[in-house]
Amino acid sequence: MNILILGGGGREHALAWAVKQNPKCDRLIVAPGNAGIAALAECADLDILDGAAVVSFCEENAVDFVIVGPEAPLAAGVADATRAAGLLTFGPGAAAARLEASKAFTKEICDACGAPTAGYARFTDAAAARAYVQAQGAPLVIKADGLAAGKGVIMGMTEAEALAGIDEIFGGAFGAAGAEVVIEEFMAGEEASFFVLCDGVNALPIGTAQDHKRVGDGDTGPNTGGMGAYSPAPVLTEAIQQQAMEEIVLPTIAEMARRGTPYQGVLYAGLMIENGRARLVEYNCRFGDPETQVLMLRLGAQALDLLLACAEGRLDRARVNWAEDHALTVVMAAKGYPGAYQKGTVIHGLGRLPEDSRHMCFHAGTAGKDGQIVANGGRVLNITARGDTLADARNRAYAMIDHLHWPEGFCRSDIGWRAL
Repeated sequence: MNILILGGGGREHALAWAVKQNPKCDRLIVAPGNAGIAALAECADLDILDGAAVVSFCEENAVDFVIVGPEAPLAAGVADATRAAGLLTFGPGAAAARLEASKAFTKEICDACGAPTAGYARFTDAAAARAYVQAQGAPLVIKADGLAAGKGVIMGMTEAEALAGIDEIFGGAFGAAGAEVVIEEFMAGEEASFFVLCDGVNALPIGTAQDHKRVGDGDTGPNTGGMGAYSPAPVLTEAIQQQAMEEIVLPTIAEMARRGTPYQGVLYAGLMIENGRARLVEYNCRFGDPETQVLMLRLGAQALDLLLACAEGRLDRARVNWAEDHALTVVMAAKGYPGAYQKGTVIHGLGRLPEDSRHMCFHAGTAGKDGQIVANGGRVLNITARGDTLADARNRAYAMIDHLHWPEGFCRSDIGWRAL
């Protein structure tokens, strides 16, 4: 079959790598793709936020299956457009994608279905939000309501930090995403990611992971889109996964269906775990980045079969075959990230990296220029490895990094430290 993946980051490179291994995939196109993706698939220059353009492209290229990678096209209704055109599609429609596109909407859903989450209040007025913080006291979590590209969350560990966060968001730091602010109680515990496929009715857990959000070693410095991840997440035990399914995921799916907006795609539940129980931090309506990289390295070719079962509404008959292995990815970013950084610097040594079932370099923000690979984003490479143990996977990943020469880049040296 001919398959189109929308997106051009590390998540989409990992999805493309797994999909390409499945014999059901005849032709693979990724739009817009990146320099790494170009080595295994066709890359297309396509406006992935324009549903009509995506549909036309699919018709012209006889595409059988559309996989929507990032959140922006989902929120823009691209999956609605492709489904309306009769195309088999993986990813929720815009109404269901509000679970990520609006943090306040997610809180409404949790209230309606009784899913455990942090206490909260929502504001469209800075003065009222500031008064709430002063009445509640710190710590609090300040969130821009809308999509902010993995950012827009400020940890107000002191009252001053919380007030500064309100001013930053309402001051326009995250654009339209900050028109409304959600203020949450601070949840203590350990955070982990739980990935579940949903076909509107049925749900199938397909993996756990933990990522490292802060830019510096020891989980210090500002939040980022993620500096590394590993799978499985030891903190997400079988018992906690079952509790999360019964109390959080399944009630959410039932509530979305009750509202006439059934959820179809991957539901990424960010969970806070304390004293053996999980509470919901947030939902994402697409695969996480960089968690996808470790999940896909572990799933391999079966990933396409699972995505097809999800899109075709037959998850009740699907099964995940896990090996007793571990995967870890280290993000290499441009110096200065998550602040200002330089683009266009040349990355040397990529050709020396092994690429097999246990080692992959997934490109997140790269481009080709004059026959060389250059950095074209903040998070640039995902150095990913599998091993029989997490320590083995970590050692393999950092050994790969030793082959690279990119003075303008950096990475954390302690990915996996919490589990190890």
